[in-house]
Amino acid sequence: MPDRINALPNPISPLETKAARCDLPAMQELLERMASRVRRHTNGLRLETPVPRLGLCVSSQSSTPVSTVYEPMICLVLQGAKQVMIGDRVLRYDAASCFVTSLELPATGCVMEASDAQPYVVTSLALERTMLSDLLAQLPSAPPTPPAAGFGVAPVTSELLDAWDQLLALLDTPADIPILGPAREREVLYRLLQGNHGPMLRQVGREDSRLSRIRRTIECIRRQFDQPLPTGDLAGIAGMSVPSFHRHFKAVTGMSPLQYQKTLRLQAARRLLATSHDAARTAFAVGYESASQFSREYARQFGAPPSRDAARMNGVADEALGSI
Repeated sequence: MPDRINALPNPISPLETKAARCDLPAMQELLERMASRVRRHTNGLRLETPVPRLGLCVSSQSSTPVSTVYEPMICLVLQGAKQVMIGDRVLRYDAASCFVTSLELPATGCVMEASDAQPYVVTSLALERTMLSDLLAQLPSAPPTPPAAGFGVAPVTSELLDAWDQLLALLDTPADIPILGPAREREVLYRLLQGNHGPMLRQVGREDSRLSRIRRTIECIRRQFDQPLPTGDLAGIAGMSVPSFHRHFKAVTGMSPLQYQKTLRLQAARRLLATSHDAARTAFAVGYESASQFSREYARQFGAPPSRDAARMNGVADEALGSI
């Protein structure tokens, strides 16, 4: 899987086509005000803010593809555009688009539209499952829906933008954060539950949902990515038969369990290589038994053999852009 995601086709997904694009011109003034506030509060590529779980990112240039693991989060682009590859799916999100991942997912992303005059401006909110579950307990039950993917892009609503704008406004009044922050974060989650991401987020809040059971196996894979993990053991953690587990894992994550583990290994290897580990030593450190197999799979993933890729990596600056 080469590290050039802009060369891949852009498949259509149910989340991306379920609703028409929102009326962007009607929201443009609000988007510009939010983008201005974000730019005022960060001078670097990425910033974790005093508001719990709220992140900001501004970049004045497009980036090369960066591989990372996306933590569960909501990502709202205010200006510019980004493209992300998860498994065999490619998603593009731009102004007034909302990207949500409900699981820890290996991904490769790059900023597609950014300049000094019109930088890429994005704000993110880490997904807090306890708050989401508490909120769902207070809402009427929704009709059953087919199992949803664990990630997707959808247009925002004006109600969601208004709620997120109020959350961002706390950056100007930090003394208000402890009192007003939780309520404003809950409103953002509430507005998301009312939109196209609602079915997926409802599964996140239910411990017995297929998505939550797949999440438990993902936690196991991440803890032991460098160890052999029999599929039957993972299926047992999920409480599913092996065929059912394979089918649901692929539907939720966009990849098979083996692909997921392999991607984690290769990403860990890339981080090790950035600190001057040699290829053979790195291969064994992340769980490979064959250095030649590692080199082949690494080149397919990142577009160059380990030693050459290590020499061309840009390091910290690119990593800062990877996750949002």
